[in-house]
Amino acid sequence: MNAASVQAEFAAAVLDPERPCPTGLTRWNGGVPARRLAVYRNNVVSSLVDALADTFPVVAELVGEPFFRAMARCFVQAQPPSSPLLVNYGAGFAAFVRDFPPAASLPYLAEVAQLEYARVVACHAADAASLSPAQIAAELADAERAGACRLLLQPSLHCLRGEFAAVSLWAAHQGLCRIESVDPFRAEHALVWRQDLEVQVMAVDAAGLLFIEALQQGRTLGEAAASALALQADFELGAALAQLIGAALISAFDFSDDSEREPT
Repeated sequence: MNAASVQAEFAAAVLDPERPCPTGLTRWNGGVPARRLAVYRNNVVSSLVDALADTFPVVAELVGEPFFRAMARCFVQAQPPSSPLLVNYGAGFAAFVRDFPPAASLPYLAEVAQLEYARVVACHAADAASLSPAQIAAELADAERAGACRLLLQPSLHCLRGEFAAVSLWAAHQGLCRIESVDPFRAEHALVWRQDLEVQVMAVDAAGLLFIEALQQGRTLGEAAASALALQADFELGAALAQLIGAALISAFDFSDDSEREPT
């Protein structure tokens, strides 16, 4: 066997307790290699479970440590890391939780996991300077010109559509509200982004979320507002812009029309 095959066999054995010791594995003192592999296997899996617990603390609190660690072990075996950077590990955890039969009685759990992973991604997103309120006001002074412009938003911004109250559940575990007051089955949408060195989470209504998603897709300010108004007749563009400005989410304006934009 070549080196790559040996490494692949060893990695598979480390993550799957049902697999036998890899072919040719020995100990320096002639002892039984299976016992040493079992110790190594436990250390590796425990480290990965610990990494998941650090990324998904609210999920862990909602289900309790024993359940979380058992669920995380199943995830580790099903989706081992593909990168040596453990900060990136867990991208598929929310989808795994959604389809994990023992967690079926907690359908909101996957959305909480999705929000928590979005926080990690936002934390490590690229930096971009934000425009000041004065700069934004100057750019938007001409209403007709403003409607045809595109707003470039912070690269750390994530929009999350929800069927459950993931934002409120997350907030309750930060001490921002009482868990007893949260109806987990009330649909909430979320914005997640990094402002300075802090990751922010904010609930937003469906029209506001659609407006921001349209901006992220490269739609003009007028087009994005029209989409939101079609969904919600009382959508207020001024309030939505104030929200973006207050959160320092606008990084630049693009006044070029479609004919001037480079093809993607």
